[in-house]
Amino acid sequence: MAKAGYTVATSAAVALSAATAKSIIGVRAGSAFGVDLKKYRIAFDGTTSTATPVLIEVCYATFATNAPGTNSTTRTPAQVYGRTIAHGTTAASNWTTEPTVLTVIEEHLLTPFGGLEEYDFPFPETPDSAVSEGFVIRCNAPATVNVRATLWWERC
Repeated sequence: MAKAGYTVATSAAVALSAATAKSIIGVRAGSAFGVDLKKYRIAFDGTTSTATPVLIEVCYATFATNAPGTNSTTRTPAQVYGRTIAHGTTAASNWTTEPTVLTVIEEHLLTPFGGLEEYDFPFPETPDSAVSEGFVIRCNAPATVNVRATLWWERC
């Protein structure tokens, strides 16, 4: 089966407010296919070595409300490999009102003191979505800090 891979980035720093969960990047599949989440990258610009870690949540999203582009900044996905086909996905960053319904499928802590994480989901354990649904990365920081993130996915 031919594959086509796509990526989307926040493209700007997303400010996290202290003790407030915020969806920072997300992708929603088209109406004819799902999204197979392959990997993500997340980085913080914290400068205090004693800063309390940030909770990072990888969430499955039905986008019952606040789909990409609603109460968020629309981002244009880029195709990075495979045959050129219309991707049909929508993506966004920096939600001002959280999308629903979110189900946490992975959570962990990462220091905001220059913290960087690159995570590739192991084959064949990549999470995939139903049609018209997708994934978001949400962060909850104990103190104000900026974050940037990138998602990679394939159509499925």
